[in-house]
Amino acid sequence: MVGPFGGITAATLLRAVELHPERHGQPIALTVNYVAPIADGEFELVTRLVKTNRSNQHWIVELSQDGEVKTTATAVFGLRREGWSDTEIEWPQAQAPEDIEPSVPPFGVVWFDNFDMRFVDGAMPDAGNDSAEPTESASSTTTLWVRNKPSRAMDFAALTAVSDIFYPRVFLRRGHFVPAGTVSISVYFHADDEQLAAQGDDFVLGTARAHRYSGGYFDQSARLFGRGGTLLATSHQFVYFKA
Repeated sequence: MVGPFGGITAATLLRAVELHPERHGQPIALTVNYVAPIADGEFELVTRLVKTNRSNQHWIVELSQDGEVKTTATAVFGLRREGWSDTEIEWPQAQAPEDIEPSVPPFGVVWFDNFDMRFVDGAMPDAGNDSAEPTESASSTTTLWVRNKPSRAMDFAALTAVSDIFYPRVFLRRGHFVPAGTVSISVYFHADDEQLAAQGDDFVLGTARAHRYSGGYFDQSARLFGRGGTLLATSHQFVYFKA
């Protein structure tokens, strides 16, 4: 509520490492801490390689404006190897995205226009609820289909952005909008280059829920699946709110 969409900021930081000539491997994990609001205008990114091991590589990234640090991040890249694999998390049951009407962005939020979102359940509360009694929800779970608009092939930067696509869970629980913003988010990448290539520009099925609200903060976790059921990424974030 005090700066650009956090998912785009996180994607920009990850992309900075991807473009570095010393980078090797694919993204494994990314943690982004939102220190201060980013204003309209130019910003500077500084990437620092901390350590390269045989199987993984560790980075620190800072985003600054006018000499002030606005965002910090750590990123881990790694070499993926063939071996035993299994997925314990179940793919959520959902009707096809073609059978769901696209959502309408609330109260003129511009970044929503960059995504085609189709809610299976847990849609965002109506902004018009300010003039009526809010309808609280016993569940914080939202499930939706999402893809880039205009459509483009999925890559790790786009997957990072979509990992933060879910609005704050407190909106759903309280039934109306309250001041809230992500303090820190971690994204864990389960897909490799081949699986992302197979995803193409198709919809991703995402589901998110919170765990506890206390002391003006809560956490929410999310899972992102390809249409065929492949787990592409998971994320966990800590959110500040007033309610």
